[in-house]
Amino acid sequence: MFSELMSMGWLSTAVVVLVIGLVGTLVIFITGIIRYIPNDRIGVIEKLWSSSGSVKSGLLALHGEAGFQPELRRGGFHFFAPLQYRVHIHPMVSVTQGKIGYVFARDGIDLPAGQTLAENSTVGDFRDVRAFLEGGGQKGPQRKILREGTHIINPALFVVMTEEATYSLSLDGQEKQYYELMRGVLDERSAFTPVVIKEAAGAHDSDQLAIVTVQDGPGLPKDELLAPDVGDSHNSFQEPEKFLAAGGKRGRQERVLVEGTYYINRLFATVEFIRKTIIPVGFVGVVVSYTGRKGDDLSGKEYSHGELVESGCRGVWRDPLMPGKYAFNTYAGKIELVPTTNFVLMWKSGESGSSFDSNLREITLITKDAFEPQLPLSVVVHIDYRKAPMVVQRFGNVKQLVEQTLDPMVSSYFKNVSQTKTFIELIQSRSELQDNASRDMHTRFQNYSLEFQEVLIGTPKPQPGDTKIDNIMAQLRDRQIAREQVETFAQKQIAADKERELNEAEQRAAKQKELTGSLVDISIKENQGAANVKAAEKKRQEIEALAHAEKFKQELEGSGRASAIRSVGEAEAAAIKAKSEALQGEGADKQLMQTVMLRLAESFEVSKVPLVPQIQLGGGNALTTLLSLMSSLKAGELSKSMKGEAARGA
Repeated sequence: MFSELMSMGWLSTAVVVLVIGLVGTLVIFITGIIRYIPNDRIGVIEKLWSSSGSVKSGLLALHGEAGFQPELRRGGFHFFAPLQYRVHIHPMVSVTQGKIGYVFARDGIDLPAGQTLAENSTVGDFRDVRAFLEGGGQKGPQRKILREGTHIINPALFVVMTEEATYSLSLDGQEKQYYELMRGVLDERSAFTPVVIKEAAGAHDSDQLAIVTVQDGPGLPKDELLAPDVGDSHNSFQEPEKFLAAGGKRGRQERVLVEGTYYINRLFATVEFIRKTIIPVGFVGVVVSYTGRKGDDLSGKEYSHGELVESGCRGVWRDPLMPGKYAFNTYAGKIELVPTTNFVLMWKSGESGSSFDSNLREITLITKDAFEPQLPLSVVVHIDYRKAPMVVQRFGNVKQLVEQTLDPMVSSYFKNVSQTKTFIELIQSRSELQDNASRDMHTRFQNYSLEFQEVLIGTPKPQPGDTKIDNIMAQLRDRQIAREQVETFAQKQIAADKERELNEAEQRAAKQKELTGSLVDISIKENQGAANVKAAEKKRQEIEALAHAEKFKQELEGSGRASAIRSVGEAEAAAIKAKSEALQGEGADKQLMQTVMLRLAESFEVSKVPLVPQIQLGGGNALTTLLSLMSSLKAGELSKSMKGEAARGA
């Protein structure tokens, strides 16, 4: 019985103790005397009442007033006055490796007009709330960002946004909506990830650079497009306070970011990725700068088409960029690529020799005989890289140079030339036309700072629907075919002659032995004949020599005989004359007749010629001739007598 009573007593005691413990725990919980905070959490202390009253201004109670206290409690058991404090347990702020956290102050000094983010030059430690507020910390989004790690920050004052969570005390509906909008802005700008620029990381993002636009700070002066570079003291925009202290301006920056990783507050500065400027081999880049100071004109007095300035000044830079890769800010200017190798301009539809002649077409000509053919041609051009800035300054770019200057000039030249030639002449004198065009255009191209290399003229073709030119071309082809046929026939004839000669040669070769024997016989006979000729010639020379000697002898004998006869004749003539003068009249004639007959008889006797010749000459003989002579003398006597009678009668 006693033991039973004792058992019941211990049970009652245990129940009492348990009840007392539960009541005590409930009292402690209700009164908040003791509070346990886990080690991976923080405790935000809220003072429910105070003899100092509540907070007069601001969000936190800095002087013991009722409200959120600036100091936090870390892990462990903490004792508080009963019914005076409330502990809000929250997780610590954790920023993932390689990420960025953004801080928003719910209390502090209001931002001045024109300032976007809260300044942190003097109050950059978010762990000390009291120092932040008493040191003049400003409310709103902060310029300073949180890097990776765990941060002990009072969520009663600061709202911290990371990529995974938003750290803060409970927010009312309007404040919650505001921070949701801010998160949307950060997500849109990929603000939780640092700016990473990789070299040749892939086809999509290789050869990139970043253009920075600062959202805070003083505005740009009038007529300035980009904020000038203020050096690298701000660590490539990663330290906003140093950037602004160095004189940085709000707006798009002239300075660009190249390969690397940059932890930039994306509320302070946004980035835009563009590709680097690549100037390929065979080109130079002429820089047209939109920013910079005004520079001196370096183009020279003879150049009157605009100014050329030194690099870094506003305008067209005198020195072009050589082939290579450049981190050029395309908002600060533009780079006009100018080819330095020979490039071809083609005046032909559907074909292109370069990127500058896409709008060129065949040149429509009007010939001397009123045909209107289209002339395709190509022109090879070269630009001296040292004159490339002049070309850009004068024409803007090479394409405008081609379309606005070269196209009208070249078209006008060939139109003028075509008016002096017929269509046939235009086709047949293509080579001459091409040579003349090369000489004439050389000087014209130099006037535009260009070097003319060569012009290549194509075959004129008819316009769509024009058949007259095709007819003329068909006639020319028929003529040429006829000429070729004539030439073919002539060549065939030559071939036939050659074939005949070949056959003769083959037959001659076949009969070569007989031919050789015949030739030897002919040669022998020719030699014998030559010997006979020489012998005959020698005999003839001997006969001629004898004949000359005989002739000379006869001439001497005849000359002597003639001289004797002449002497005798002269003596006899003198005697006869004397006799004739003595006889005068008929007696004289008779005496003459007797003398003649006497001399004739003497001649017959000396020459021993028969009185009657054996050969008759001319049908008569010497006697007949003599009788005729005597008759003539008689007739002369009669005529003389008649003349005398007539004279006497008169």
